[in-house]
Amino acid sequence: MSAEIAHIPVALARCVDLLTPAIVNKSKPYLIDATLGLGGHAKAFLTTFPNLQLIGFDRDSKALEIAAAGLSQFSDRTHFFHNTYDEIDSILNQLGITAVDAILFDLGVSSMQLDQADRGFSYSQDAPLDMRMDQSAQLTAEIVLNTYNHGELAKILQNYGEEKFASKIAENIIKARSSGRLKSTKDLAEIVKESIPAPARRTGGNPAKRTFQALRIEVNQELAVLERAIPAALSALSVGGRLVVMSYQSLEDRIVKSHFAQATKSNTPLGLPVDLPNSAASYKLLISSSQAADESEQLSNPRSQSMRLRAIERVAA
Repeated sequence: MSAEIAHIPVALARCVDLLTPAIVNKSKPYLIDATLGLGGHAKAFLTTFPNLQLIGFDRDSKALEIAAAGLSQFSDRTHFFHNTYDEIDSILNQLGITAVDAILFDLGVSSMQLDQADRGFSYSQDAPLDMRMDQSAQLTAEIVLNTYNHGELAKILQNYGEEKFASKIAENIIKARSSGRLKSTKDLAEIVKESIPAPARRTGGNPAKRTFQALRIEVNQELAVLERAIPAALSALSVGGRLVVMSYQSLEDRIVKSHFAQATKSNTPLGLPVDLPNSAASYKLLISSSQAADESEQLSNPRSQSMRLRAIERVAA
């Protein structure tokens, strides 16, 4: 499969570097790969740490199938779940595990999903209006585009795509669906192009990019899931445990940044020289803000160009 060949895990060395202190010297450390994908990150960790136990989640059953096959040599140390990453608590309860040592999130659409044209994620290939990460889910982009009213469509495009021409695009989507002109991703990309003034189309890449992102987020409820997932991940860490999150667009990164800021905030009143008893934060940032992939990786792996990485450690119960 071309997706397997093209798959290059983003910031692999940096993820291993950041999570190693939480894993090394433990007799039976646990790592949650909350976005398993094709298993590239997981394979590196399982190879590096021969006593590591991996808990892998993915909402895409096809990705899980490929990852499980690729990691079959580690079958005695792996547990795979067809779940979204906000379900950490219930999975750990199911396994009888109270806390884990390391958690990794690699957010957004995977290279496999983009490479498979019939999934509908790419605006550069004609395909059905699908965009489901979980193929068993009910909601598709086709349903959103054909049933949401003008206000709902415009709000999605504005909030999730940060699209300046959201109202005009929504208006033209409704016109096109009424006349039967909205059947595929190619149709949608053309409608978006027609809705945006020519001067605005000349900058910022493909004009359909923001609309496709917005629809994908709505179909998969990505931001709502992430809002629940970060607190669940923080709670699941043992003391000394670490969480690394890689985001690929500003809306995701903003959520991660906000939760990390809250978790690392001391409850001691401002102005006091030391933390009051039981007032110190239970978490500390491992990176002061966020990190991008290094220049050589951005050149060799285009998917890494928009990546922002954040990392945090639990320092108290």
